[in-house]
Amino acid sequence: MKAKKKTKYIFVVGGVMSSVGKGVAAASVGMLLQARGFKATALKIDPYVNVDAGTMNPTEHGEVFVLDDGMECDQDMGNYERFMNIGLSKANYMTTGSVYLEVIKKERNLEYNGRCVHVVPDIPLEVISRIKKASEEYKSDVVIIEIGGTIGDYQNVLFLEAVRMLKFDNPQDVLLALVSYVPAIGGGGNELKTKPTQHAVRFLNSCGLHPDFVFARAHVPIDDKRKEKLEFMCGLAKGSVISAPNVKTIYEIPLNFEDEGLTDELLKKLKLRSKEHDLKEWRNMVARIKNSTEEVRIGVVGKYFSTGEFVLEDSYISVLESIKHAAGAMGFIPKIEWLYSTQFEKPARHAGASHAGGNPASLKDLKSFGGIIVPGGFGSRGIEGKIAVAKYCRENKIPYFGLCYGMQIAVIEFCRSILGLKDAHTTEIDQNTKNPVVDIMPEQKKNLKDKNYGATMRLGAYTAHLKKGTIAESAYKAKEISERHRHRYEVNPEYIERVEKAGLVFSGTSPDGVLMEIADLPKEKHPFFLGTQFHPELKSSPLRPHPLFMAFMKACVDR
Repeated sequence: MKAKKKTKYIFVVGGVMSSVGKGVAAASVGMLLQARGFKATALKIDPYVNVDAGTMNPTEHGEVFVLDDGMECDQDMGNYERFMNIGLSKANYMTTGSVYLEVIKKERNLEYNGRCVHVVPDIPLEVISRIKKASEEYKSDVVIIEIGGTIGDYQNVLFLEAVRMLKFDNPQDVLLALVSYVPAIGGGGNELKTKPTQHAVRFLNSCGLHPDFVFARAHVPIDDKRKEKLEFMCGLAKGSVISAPNVKTIYEIPLNFEDEGLTDELLKKLKLRSKEHDLKEWRNMVARIKNSTEEVRIGVVGKYFSTGEFVLEDSYISVLESIKHAAGAMGFIPKIEWLYSTQFEKPARHAGASHAGGNPASLKDLKSFGGIIVPGGFGSRGIEGKIAVAKYCRENKIPYFGLCYGMQIAVIEFCRSILGLKDAHTTEIDQNTKNPVVDIMPEQKKNLKDKNYGATMRLGAYTAHLKKGTIAESAYKAKEISERHRHRYEVNPEYIERVEKAGLVFSGTSPDGVLMEIADLPKEKHPFFLGTQFHPELKSSPLRPHPLFMAFMKACVDR
């Protein structure tokens, strides 16, 4: 009888600093193993007590990424899908909250047969069980598991214990990679210091763990002398320190890892037979991005930018990457600029005023952009600014791409300006409007009444039918599509006929024709004025840019 093939596990953890690229490192490892012919999947463990990422503020946590099955999760899941070109499910994501919730549920259901349930070993065992379940679901040769935060975070102790327990039972099948920042000091900032990494390794040692690899993150490549020092001081084998310098594009990272010999070392330690690698398509894509010289200016109008005195790009990370995918495929460098939606509103509002108009001086600046994107969002802050932007783009034939809330904004503006419904609005903002052109989905009303906010929106992949001869159909080159959603409100069916008669086409609808999925102006009226109720940015990848982003980018370049 043929022996059952054993699954291999690679854990990726962070050192004393967060946000140093664990997600991209994990995704890169997965992609490289795929290029060698192995079937790989990836998991993210978030240390939050939150059950999922759905209720988190994007300026604190970054964007909420949504999977086909409706799972609201961490943005790193997007990195896994983009790099590895795979679809993931809820089996690939867990949080502290979801793990504890499941253990408590099992205890209540007497699945522990009445015994005492302990934090250790039962919580780590649940973590291990979930990892193995994901492996079985995807029939993976290798599973890459990223543990969020840093190893010193109190809440990560139980996940590190899960690593220890799994490695204890499977010593030849489990590897641990530490992504650690190597800071530079001195007048020129060129003296790389290894001490933080040494301390990180010692902490892992105190948890009964020792890293097999260290990904040394720095602003420059790590020289051989620093590699040798880290190997000696941390007790690492030769070839175990991988240089991970800053790069022009994150899609260069797997190639750097490959050139550092990482894949060969991984296969050697996991006792996997090496196969010929095929990175030609990826190398060509990276070369095209790095060799691009001509810029195209893209404005992103939103409100989830600021965190204190800093700008947090992670709030719209999938949108930004989708722009880069499309621009790179066309040989352009996207110059992306943040545009706060509030700046397009009049500073003063008087009592009784129905709506604030746009600031003409600020709006005129939009003419210098190749195109404008209004991404998803919630709430009233800055909405009138977004409406003013949509109006200016429509009237001045500036390419406009509205995503989810951005589509609703475009419909509201069209109804106000073209249909003459001056108080047209969404009931999310104005429940008393006489013209609720965007209204809450009927099945969502009870959720809001009961304050049932978590995981209750219209989530995940749904099918849409495309109208023949429209911009949408031309972009997709298909009659039927599947896209991911995250919303509670929709275009009110009562206004659809009037809107379409006035010239705005609903080019994509749900199969039953009830839900409006895409709205656009015909090509003869506008070079590109299109909104989607879904989130196309969630299904774009560097090798397969999303067709709507490609169509938008072409309009921007041609302008």
